[in-house]
Amino acid sequence: MTFLRLRFFSLLTALLAGGSSFGALAYGADVDFAHEVIPLLQKHCASCHTNGTYKGGMSLDTRESLLDSGMVEAGDSSASYLIDLVTSDDPKMQMPPKGERLTAEEVTVLRRWIDAELPWEAGFTFKTETYDAPLKPRRPELPSSVAGVENPLDRIIYAYWQEHGLHVPAPLSDAEFYRRVSLDLVGLLPSAEAVDAFVADKSPDKRAILVRQLLDDDVAYADHWLTFWNDLLRNDYAGTGYIDGGRSQITGWLYNALLDNKPYDDFVRELISPTKESEGFAKGIIWRGQVNASQRPELQFAQNVGQVFLGVNLKCASCHDSFVDNWKLTDSYGLAAITSNEQLEIHRCDKPTGEMAKAYFLFPELGAIDGTAPREKRLEQLAGLMTAPDNGRLTRTIVNRLWHRLMGRGIVHPVDSMGARPWNEDLLDQLAIQLSDSGYDLKKTLELIATSQVYGLKSAPWDESAPVEDYIFAGPAPKRMTAEQFVDALAEVGGVAPEKSENDAIFVEAVKQVSGAGERPFVRASLIQSTPLMRTLGRPNREQVVTTRPGEVTTLEALELSNGEPLSDLLAASGQKLAATYANLSAAEISRALVRAALSREPTDEELQLLVETAGESPTPDTLADVLWCIVMLPEFQLVR
Repeated sequence: MTFLRLRFFSLLTALLAGGSSFGALAYGADVDFAHEVIPLLQKHCASCHTNGTYKGGMSLDTRESLLDSGMVEAGDSSASYLIDLVTSDDPKMQMPPKGERLTAEEVTVLRRWIDAELPWEAGFTFKTETYDAPLKPRRPELPSSVAGVENPLDRIIYAYWQEHGLHVPAPLSDAEFYRRVSLDLVGLLPSAEAVDAFVADKSPDKRAILVRQLLDDDVAYADHWLTFWNDLLRNDYAGTGYIDGGRSQITGWLYNALLDNKPYDDFVRELISPTKESEGFAKGIIWRGQVNASQRPELQFAQNVGQVFLGVNLKCASCHDSFVDNWKLTDSYGLAAITSNEQLEIHRCDKPTGEMAKAYFLFPELGAIDGTAPREKRLEQLAGLMTAPDNGRLTRTIVNRLWHRLMGRGIVHPVDSMGARPWNEDLLDQLAIQLSDSGYDLKKTLELIATSQVYGLKSAPWDESAPVEDYIFAGPAPKRMTAEQFVDALAEVGGVAPEKSENDAIFVEAVKQVSGAGERPFVRASLIQSTPLMRTLGRPNREQVVTTRPGEVTTLEALELSNGEPLSDLLAASGQKLAATYANLSAAEISRALVRAALSREPTDEELQLLVETAGESPTPDTLADVLWCIVMLPEFQLVR
């Protein structure tokens, strides 16, 4: 690694460590908080130390309250009094004082969790509140209009800010807005020339026109949102099950659905009551070898349908009654039985109970499933109930996900906890009712958000560790580029994209024919198999539903970005490309062009001086690779803000 890269790596680490939700290095990647820690605490500790009962002054309601109690030393289980209590043989000291003690395996889990700095799912709390999430849609009464404010989302949020005594943040500059909205809607950086033209345009409605133009670029839209839906529908091009036939792709169906902007209710119906082309999601993965009963395909169906379309967590409730909410084992099996070709015996903690599951929908008030009907008919009935006009949970769940993607945080957060209270019910309901009013047009929802004045305001980072109930929306939050956005942005600036595999080439050619688009300047990262660089940057293996990628910079990622071979190879190839493209330009001209392409702004004097020093009097492929690395390592490049 060159001295310059070391210098910039230090700067990157310092910048990422301060002032945003992306600062802390990820810890405890091998500790499953939701499935290992929460059940353990719920079983042994919650009755005495949560939700208003805090014996011994210890509260497990939140990570902060646990740390404040002094019972644990984050990062050092050997110095944590909690471990002394759960391992003590002294009847006056041991915890829990009555009932079943922690097993050796459970103590190990507790130690690993503490040693890993107490990883805690953002927004999770043991503290419960009496809130019943509504099911039916609701049309909220909008606050009185304000001069110059027409978007209903703005009317709701400005009233919210007034109620909370908050001031409206400053707006983004036109160049900043263009970069944000282009990355959000089509996943691409705008060209410097396009930004210049947009800034020079004096039309009062130019931002709304730009939003519409971006959404009308059907190919760029489909290429970008394929990443979102592949994560959500756990669809990929290679991996577990694809070789041995235990899993099937829905890529062709999905890409066409995005290209045609298929109405969301039709989209959902075709996934739940599928055709041959769309059955891969509902079919799930047939795992090789012996697996837990909760992972048989029918239970995967229940878990995935509940999570993706309703924001319901049925994973815990597929093994036993949930520890984290009110869903029961029979709820998961009832949904699973709808897709089963045979009678489904309920298993509790992988042990058969002798009880057979009865097919029914999670919200029986919407209607019943005829358990005696053939499987295809039952799935049709489920698809009808899921997309019924009275099922407001369906529309609330997807608009909450879209708000999260554009604004950095859900109205209900985490986004898979749709039974929780939103920070603004009117805002959520307005988005949901607008979606149904528009004929379930997801692009219309994106347009409504992106054309709001609030979307065009400067970002306001929020504390992810703060309790959900304390959250106050202060404006859009900065977001990390996805792995695919980073790779695409590097290709736009440096001129080099990852090479396609043979299978990728076949798929890309098929996509080109379907979309009617000509040859792309480069192949979008969403269209190819995951590369080592993309995996390092957080692209999942998609063996399970992924609704939110990690926002933290991991230690591995920081090391790979500093001097990892996959990125270094791309940078080296980019250096060769840049040297040929800019052969007749000076180091200053090249540096200025790269900053404008990457950051949609002019370089500062200090930046330009440093980049020119790096490029040298006669730039070479190697020095231009270093210049490009300096730029793409900036948090400003890697954040959508």
